[in-house]
Order: sequence, then C-alpha cells, then structure tokens
Amino acid sequence: MLPLPDSLNPSICAVCCGTRLAQLVITNMSETPAEAPKPAKSKLIIIIAAVVAVAVAGGGAFWYTHRGAPASAEAPHAKNSERGLLSLEPFVVNLADTSGSRFLRTTVQLIVKDEAEAEHIKKSPAALMQTRGAILELLTVQTAENLVTPDGKIALKKLIAERASTALDDTKVIDVLFSDFVVQF
Repeated sequence: MLPLPDSLNPSICAVCCGTRLAQLVITNMSETPAEAPKPAKSKLIIIIAAVVAVAVAGGGAFWYTHRGAPASAEAPHAKNSERGLLSLEPFVVNLADTSGSRFLRTTVQLIVKDEAEAEHIKKSPAALMQTRGAILELLTVQTAENLVTPDGKIALKKLIAERASTALDDTKVIDVLFSDFVVQF
C-alpha cells in the first residue's frame, strides 16, 4: 500500500475514492504515536522529590542531634554523687623486690555505699587502723614490676577492695582510687 500524504483529508477521500480508502486514512491517522511527556512536568517531579528528600534528611539529623540521653546513662551518675568517700593517709612502704630497695608512695581513697557509712567509719579509729593495716600488709608483698603496669594497678585495686571490705566487717568497698602512685626505682 502506498503512503498517503499528510495533507489528504479523509472526508474528501471518501467522496473521491470510496469508503475503503477513507477508512485506511482514518486508521493511519489514529495510529500516530502519542506525544512524549513534556519535559517541564518531569523536571517538576524531580525537584519535588529532591525537596522531600532534603526535608527528610534534615528532620533525621535534627532528631539525632536533639534526642535525650537514655535514662540509664543518668542513673549511675546520680548514684556516684550519693556514695561516700573515705580518704586514708598516704602509705610509704618497702616493696618485696629482691634486686634492690624499692619504695611505693600512694594515697588511697575507698568508695563506700553512702556518705553516712563513710562518716561512721571515720568516727571509729579502730576500724580505720584495721583497714590501714590490711592495706599495708598487702602493699608490702607487691613488686615494682607488677605495680608499674596498668594491669598490676587494676589487680591491686581489686585486692585492696577485698581486704578493706574484710577489715570493715559490714561495709562493702565499691571502688578504690589512687590520688598519687609513685614507685621509686
């Protein structure tokens, strides 16, 4: 079949050539491809999607930076302020080194359950002296090589807490703090 020129009018074809030709022309005209979407609408959709994405990202960033701290993080801090601190006089001891004369000078603080318990121990000279004696006995059997390492200090803190708790009968030592710790070589 021959292609028809675009200028041909289907109604004229029906008069001149018959209905069959008119139907063919009308069918060819209806099969023309639809117009492509306008670029302005597709750009508008992309811009709207970008604005929504930026808004969601901004909202997420705001939430992340302004969210509250978890309640469990605040509870131990409040508990630490309620605990009692028992400061002991500085210790100066000979260490158990066989290679030479080594000394340790340290100041120890014991953390107990609350301030009232710390005050009760401070008022009892016998309890203080028993605690100092237990710590002194423990310090004199240590060696300089053990005490200068971080693991050695951690182990010493645990041992002091155990010995002090035993010396203070009904008081549990929660933690041990060193305000100074000097080993002479």
